[in-house]
Amino acid sequence: MQWLGYSEIEGRIDCNNAEGVITVIEAPRQSDLLIELVRKLKPQVVVTSITQFEAITSAAFSDILSATEDVGCRLFLDISENLEWSCLPSSNGVLKYLVGNTLPSHAAILWGLVKNQVYSDLEVAFAISEDASVCKALSQTIELLEGNTSLISQQYYGSLFHELLAFQIGDRHQHAHQVRQAAEKIPEKMIQFSNSAMSTLKEAEFFTPDSKDSSVIHMDLDRSFLPVPSPLGASILESFARRNIMDFETDVRSSIEQLVGDNYGFPGDSCPDVTFNNRSCGFSKEIIYGRLAAPTLFNKLVLCCMREQGAFLFPMGTNGHYVSAAKFMNAKTLTIPTNVGSGFKIEPTALRAALDDACENENVHWPWVYISGPTVNPSGSLYSDEEIKDLLSVCAEHGARVVIDTSFSGLEFQTGDGCSLWNLDRFSYNIASCLALRVFMLRELSLQLTMSGFDFGFMIYIDPSLIKHMLTSLSQPHRTLKYTFRKLLCLKNKRDQRFSDLIKEQKETLKHRADKLTKSRDGRFVVQRQRIKIGSSEKSYTLESCGWDVVGCHGGISMLAKPMAYIGKSFKIDTFEGELDGCNIREALLRSTGLCISSSKWTGIPDYCRFSFALESSEFDQAMDCITRFRELVLREYVQMNV
Repeated sequence: MQWLGYSEIEGRIDCNNAEGVITVIEAPRQSDLLIELVRKLKPQVVVTSITQFEAITSAAFSDILSATEDVGCRLFLDISENLEWSCLPSSNGVLKYLVGNTLPSHAAILWGLVKNQVYSDLEVAFAISEDASVCKALSQTIELLEGNTSLISQQYYGSLFHELLAFQIGDRHQHAHQVRQAAEKIPEKMIQFSNSAMSTLKEAEFFTPDSKDSSVIHMDLDRSFLPVPSPLGASILESFARRNIMDFETDVRSSIEQLVGDNYGFPGDSCPDVTFNNRSCGFSKEIIYGRLAAPTLFNKLVLCCMREQGAFLFPMGTNGHYVSAAKFMNAKTLTIPTNVGSGFKIEPTALRAALDDACENENVHWPWVYISGPTVNPSGSLYSDEEIKDLLSVCAEHGARVVIDTSFSGLEFQTGDGCSLWNLDRFSYNIASCLALRVFMLRELSLQLTMSGFDFGFMIYIDPSLIKHMLTSLSQPHRTLKYTFRKLLCLKNKRDQRFSDLIKEQKETLKHRADKLTKSRDGRFVVQRQRIKIGSSEKSYTLESCGWDVVGCHGGISMLAKPMAYIGKSFKIDTFEGELDGCNIREALLRSTGLCISSSKWTGIPDYCRFSFALESSEFDQAMDCITRFRELVLREYVQMNV
C-alpha cells in the first residue's frame, strides 16, 4: 500500500498498474473539492465524510452520489461525526435523503456511535446498504474477521434505540410507511470484491439465522450457552450502576499475568537475560487487552505474517473461521498433517516435516505456526506440558513464529495427570540464542469465565516491533467490561470456593454431555447384529449408536465425528437431493431436522464434522432428538433391508 499526497499524483503512471499495490490518496472533505478530485482521477473506491455545515441538508450527499456513480466507483460515507444521540437530534442531510430515496447500490453508509455521552467507551458501528449482495458480503466479512458483536453492546444499544424512538411524533414522516424500492444493480464496470475474498466467502460456513417457519439448533458455534453464574450478573450490574469506579478497579493486567502464570507460563518469563554475539537476548513481555474476540487478535497476526511475507501453517483440524480468514486476506496458508489416532494434535515429526517442506519447497522464510491448546479446538484433545515443549523446540529449530491460542481451554473435564496445566516459564532459557523464535499467546476470556457473548481478549508477546503497527485500530475495552472481568479474574485467581464450584459444575455438565454423545449403550452402529430398533421411543441414542464414528473428547465445548453410516447414502428432502458426504451432510441435517453442525469443510478434516454441545439443557435434548430423527430418515430403508 502506498500513500500519495495531491502534489505527488501528477506524472505517476504506476499508481494503477502495479499488481497488488493499493494506492491511497487523502481526499478533501468539502464536497465540491472532493467531486472535482473524483471526476479527474476516477478512483475505484472513495471513503469520505461530510463537513459539519454541509451535513445539515442532503444536497452535498446527493452531489457526491451522482459524481461517484458517473465515474463508476464505490462510495463509503462515514456520518459518525454528524450524528448525535439525542431525543431531539440536529438535522442530518444523509438521513433526510434516506427517508425519501433508495440508497444507490454503489454507496454504503458507515455509522459509528462515537457521540454517546452516557457510556462513551461502549461503542458500536453500523453499515447501511440497500444492496443485498453488499450487505451479505459485509456481514460475512465481519463474522470472519471480528466475530459476533458483544452481547452487552447489543442489549445496551437495543434498549437505547427503543427509548430514543419513543420520542418521535407518530406519522410525522410521509414516507415512513412506504415500501422501499430495491437498489439498482451495480454496473459491471464498478470494482467488485476480489476473487480470493469471494472464493473464501463461498466456501466458508457462516451463522445460519432462524427462518420464519422454524428455529435452528446451533451445534456449530464457538460459544457456550450454559447458565450464567450469579456472580457474573452481579458484577455486570455493579459495573453499570457505579459511577465512581477507581482506575485500580479496572486494571486487569496483573490479573491476566497471574492467570497465565498459574496455568501456562510464558516462554522466557522466568529466564535471566542471555547474551548472544554481544547482543542482549533478554525478553520483555508485553500484554495488550481489549474489547476483542479471539478472531480479531488472530487476524492482526495474519496481517503481521503477510507484512513479512511469511506463511501460516495450520494443523489439519483447526477452527475453520481462522483458516478462512487467512485465505480471505490472501495470506499464504499451509497444512500440518494430523491423524485421528492422536486426536488431531500436531506431532513433532509431522511439524518438522511441514516446516522443512515450507522452507525448502514453498520458499517460506518466515513460517508462522498456529497451535490451539492445551485444549484443541475443535477436537477436544489435550496437549500435555511435554508435548507443547516438544513442538516449541521444533519451531525454535526452524526460527518459526508460534501462535498459541488458549481461548478454548480452561474447561477440561478429563485431565487425568493434570496435562491441562503447562509450565513454559523457563522454556526460552534453552533456546534464547534462537532470535527468530517469537511466541504470541492469545486468549479470549469469555469461555473460561462463563461469560460467552462478552468479548474480552488479550495477547502476550515479546517483540513489539513485529506488531506495533497493527495495534492502533484495536477496540479499547470500556470501563464496565474491565471492571467486570477484573472481579471475575480475582475470584478465579484466588480460587474462590463458590466460583470454583460453579466452574466445576459446568465442567461436569460438559463431561456428561460428551459422554452422552460418545458412549453408546449398545455399542457402535452395527446393522448385522440388529442393534438398532428403528422407531424406538427411547432417547438413549448417541452419535455412535446413530452411525457416527466419534473422536474422544477430553475438554472444551466441541467434538469431532465422522458420519460413517451415512457416507454415500442417497437422501432427498425439500430442496436437498444427493449422495451424503462430510460436506453436504450439514445442509441435509439442517433442512430435515433444524440441527446445524459444522461440516468437514469447516474442520478441514475429510469427512469429520464438528458438534458443539455447550447448549441450553432443552436445546441439547432437542439436538439429540434431531440426531436420532436424521438417522431414521436416512437409514430406515437401509437398516430394514439388512436386518
